[in-house]
Amino acid sequence: MAISIYPVNENFVAEVGDVDLSQPLSDEDREAIKAAFWKYAVLVFPDQHLTTDQHVNFAREFGSLEGENPTIASYRNRDGGGKPERSELADVSNLNQQNEVWGKGSRARMFHLGNQLWHTDSSFHHVPARASLLYAREIAPIGGQTEFADERAAYDALPESTRERLEGYIVEHSIFHSRAKIGYTEFSDEERQALPPARQVLVRTIPESGRKSLYLAAHAARIVDMPDSEGQALLAELIEHATQRQFVYTHRWRKHDLVMWDNRCTMHRGRDFDDLRWKRNLKRATVSDPANSIEIAKARPPL
Repeated sequence: MAISIYPVNENFVAEVGDVDLSQPLSDEDREAIKAAFWKYAVLVFPDQHLTTDQHVNFAREFGSLEGENPTIASYRNRDGGGKPERSELADVSNLNQQNEVWGKGSRARMFHLGNQLWHTDSSFHHVPARASLLYAREIAPIGGQTEFADERAAYDALPESTRERLEGYIVEHSIFHSRAKIGYTEFSDEERQALPPARQVLVRTIPESGRKSLYLAAHAARIVDMPDSEGQALLAELIEHATQRQFVYTHRWRKHDLVMWDNRCTMHRGRDFDDLRWKRNLKRATVSDPANSIEIAKARPPL
């Protein structure tokens, strides 16, 4: 039986059924899932019962995987968290090594609060993320939704004069900029040196569809060759535009959901829940882009 695809919106977010991701994919299903991903940018696979290896193996269908950054992982480890089950999986839980909810003063807790800002994964790395695949092992009974914004539709909705103005802008991204937004600045010089700012284009062209998209994030600190106050005002204006309700889908998690999204053309944010009461255990595999977005843009032939 071929997979079933049920769009949530005409060109953004779809649920995928009649597929068991714990098993090797047929060529037909593999190509159908990829085609759906390039079109809808966010895919939801309900009721998937995956081991760690199966999660990683499915993610590899979309490219090389990014390992968990040691600097970021260190926040979990300092609070009693254990080593990751696999280096390719990032821990997006609120649990320590004893499978207990983290404490109120946890450094990992403060660090992860930044995920409640609109962002795209790993834009602060020189080679950013192409896709993220987040798997729900345990969820809170209330709260903790994830919202996704379609930056392609947001780009299309801009006035033509604005779209022309944005072409060619380069933006500097930093994980420390987004954390400073929530008032968290407790990073050592060594940590800051390990994650230097990265430069990315402001407007991306998605190769598989040819659609143009904004490329925004809470990590976006400044526009190169523009006064900081002016650049930051423009970035804030664009994020406000891109996260209007007509561009946003809210996902209410179910246990065993696997949700994957295209970081090149979406932003997302986690919503609040009682993280000192309810356990929430999610693991993320992150697929790397083949190169820095500036390098990709320069290498891309004109349409």
